[in-house]
Amino acid sequence: MKNDSAIKAEEFLSISSQYKLGNLVTETPHPATRNLSYLANNNLPEAISILKELDNQTLQVLSQKRKEICYLKDIINDTLKSGKNIYFCGCGATGRLSLTIETLWRQIYEKNDLKDRVFSFMSGGDVALIRSIENFEDFPQYGARQLDESGFKNGDLLIGTTEGGETPFVIGAVERAAEISKRRPFFLYCNPDDLLFKVAERSKRVIQNPNIEKINLTVGPMAITGSTRMQASTILLAAAGIALFYFKDSDDLIGKEIDKFVEFWNSADIQFIDKYIIQESGFYKNGDFLLYETDNKLGITVITDTTERSPTFSLLPFENINEEELDMSLCYLFMPDAPDSETAWKKLLWRAPRPLEWPDINGIASRKRLLGFDFSSKALPRRESQKNNAKQHRFKIVFNQNGIDFLLENEKHFLGIPFTNPLFTHLTLKMILNSHSTLIMGRLGRYEGNVMTYVRASNNKLIDRAIRYIDFILKNKNINLSYSDLAHILFEMIEITPADQSIVQETVAAVEKSNK
Repeated sequence: MKNDSAIKAEEFLSISSQYKLGNLVTETPHPATRNLSYLANNNLPEAISILKELDNQTLQVLSQKRKEICYLKDIINDTLKSGKNIYFCGCGATGRLSLTIETLWRQIYEKNDLKDRVFSFMSGGDVALIRSIENFEDFPQYGARQLDESGFKNGDLLIGTTEGGETPFVIGAVERAAEISKRRPFFLYCNPDDLLFKVAERSKRVIQNPNIEKINLTVGPMAITGSTRMQASTILLAAAGIALFYFKDSDDLIGKEIDKFVEFWNSADIQFIDKYIIQESGFYKNGDFLLYETDNKLGITVITDTTERSPTFSLLPFENINEEELDMSLCYLFMPDAPDSETAWKKLLWRAPRPLEWPDINGIASRKRLLGFDFSSKALPRRESQKNNAKQHRFKIVFNQNGIDFLLENEKHFLGIPFTNPLFTHLTLKMILNSHSTLIMGRLGRYEGNVMTYVRASNNKLIDRAIRYIDFILKNKNINLSYSDLAHILFEMIEITPADQSIVQETVAAVEKSNK
């Protein structure tokens, strides 16, 4: 009789042809970062410069796409003028950027009737902002179901964002929107069409659908191989955000704002983050912990970067006070102005949270679970009492009228940002935090070169990615196994490998041991 891991491996292998994505641009290693883990430990200034340059190149692509952005802007303007609503959806990093866009919209139009005209949802609901809902993104019917439950109707506009262009959840939502609304939905993605056609039938179907508008935002390989939370989600946030927030403005004005932002980032000096990278990584090596203290202006971007570290680098996720979790995450969000969890969530999102009360998913995205992620004023005393001998450092990142203040221990820095629209403040902070956290993880040994050896194999795409990385390392050791054999071994190791350990490295070690 087959054990559970063998059954799961065979179930994956039966559909694996639709998830073998190694040839996609977003899954290939970037030549500029092959030595990034070494540089993170031995030459931080160079590592920071390389990552900043990759973001420069991303913004150059953004500048080249202004025609498409302005076209989307015109459709958004027509939708709002006609009394209909705008919806954004995504999965993982693009789900978080969808929530970010709505949050910033609510900040801008807090006292205006337009406040409730923009709606966002991500795969797994708002709980997934903090804790990934395993396998949720693999089901297109879940995307359609969340869209239906959101109140989407004929005449509304859906903007679906997917870094790779193959996420089943987002495709399901976009195809459902095309059925409901006469206004064609938009599909934004970051891989060349011809490559997507070869690897995923679902991608070919949606790209060739004449009832769906497409904007291709390919920016090349990611700084960390496959880590689309970085350059891909940056251009998606920028393109979708600019189209929305400048919906009433002329194409010329939008072009000038893009040029201004490109010039600002190109000339910005972000070398100041080296001292924070050294301090924070040092805390973790010493067994200490960190609270990212922030406010309701910047909280959505701070929490996005901190929670994305868990699935990317197999860190323990934010702990939930309603669940029996013995260990704490290395870092946690902290909003000291919020007296309780519900208030903290409302401050973060600028609205009431939207959980999923679906009986068939056993409460994993429910309101009760959501409120268990308590980053209110209670977070500091709770974490101090949970680990009596461990210090809880506080990294303060807060909004200043003219920019952002950074404060950690005795290190202070103010970064001026010359834009009135909060989108550009958040894009700047996103790129800085992405570089900051990536280099911290390099100093902690959570990737090798630019290969994500600590990837968490939590859905079909990431299972394939883990198998590819295992195969790559084994081939360098002159060990050759079939894709099927590696899948079976991987699923066996998933059963016994702790969540904060490298499933790639553990599987490689198991194969080496069996080959002795």
